[in-house]
Amino acid sequence: MIFKEMHQVARDRGTLAMMFLMPVIQLLIFGYAINNDPRHLPLAVEANDNSAFTRTIVSALRNTTYFEVEEIIDSPGRGEQLIEQGKVQFVVTIPPDFSRDLVRGQRPQLLVTADATDPSATGNAISAIGEAVASGLQHDLIGPLGGRSTSLTPVDLVIHRNYNPEGITAYNIVPGVLAIILSMSMVLVTSLAVTREVEQGTMENLLATPLRPFEVMVGKIVPYFIIGIVQMFVALAAAALLFHVPFSGPILLMVLATLIFIAVSLALGFTISTMADNQLQAMYVSVFYMIPSILLSGFAFPFRGMPLWAQWLAEILPMTHFLRLVRGIMLKGWNLSLALPEMGVLVLMLLVLTVIAVRRYQDTIA
Repeated sequence: MIFKEMHQVARDRGTLAMMFLMPVIQLLIFGYAINNDPRHLPLAVEANDNSAFTRTIVSALRNTTYFEVEEIIDSPGRGEQLIEQGKVQFVVTIPPDFSRDLVRGQRPQLLVTADATDPSATGNAISAIGEAVASGLQHDLIGPLGGRSTSLTPVDLVIHRNYNPEGITAYNIVPGVLAIILSMSMVLVTSLAVTREVEQGTMENLLATPLRPFEVMVGKIVPYFIIGIVQMFVALAAAALLFHVPFSGPILLMVLATLIFIAVSLALGFTISTMADNQLQAMYVSVFYMIPSILLSGFAFPFRGMPLWAQWLAEILPMTHFLRLVRGIMLKGWNLSLALPEMGVLVLMLLVLTVIAVRRYQDTIA
């Protein structure tokens, strides 16, 4: 019996390859990509005081591995806009009288505005800002100004955590759970749609119907689309009533974005179903998609903590863009203009997956 089972497994080379290759690929990706201490976070500096001290602070921030200074801002309000759009993680604001107060020994304030929608991405980095500023100013506060650097920090760091001032983890996790629930149910269930028909011997019945391939695809997807809508409203109600997640954006925009993501997940599941030879392969591919989606999309680990190649890899995952939409609409109050780029990417994914699924299904029944 053992030899018979081994022979049967060896004959199914597709499943055998998945069982050995997928763990290796996942080990390599996650081993290099996952990082709980994110570095090279995008940062902008609003420099309202054009002095040597300001240039020292900017240089000190650039020299630390925690930050990438993306922009020097010279107009008020620009920093808030960059954080809202998700282009930077931090904005350091240097007040107009910073150098004067520093010379007088008054410990001037530095305002640090952080995007706290993901609290795990900001903790260590905020501490690094204070250390970098203090270390940089030590080189300038010498001679007559030496007394100004006797304290640990010659400046007073004021932290503003936007969108999640208390650092509540549920505000970050619960919106992401909606994406996971929809992905697990929509992709996994629909990935078995065609392979189930083949294994159960009912594919001939489908071939005998006058339905076109696209119509068969729609017929198999619509019931799960309705289930996805129910899951969406249950998850949103739980987020608001049980976890008290703030809902700053328009509800209709949230519903529209979720419906697009449901459609993308269903199209992806149907595409997997047309490519797999049996239900076991379809399940393996679905799991292989789900694990990177959870770990690389920014749900489990800070997105910007990953190396650049891993971020580019995550950009092809629908969950990455949906997570940005959910957190942007719910926590940041995104309107349609801010949400449109991410929604556009999901729509493009939907079109591509639909074309692939229909053509693969045509090849399957040919």
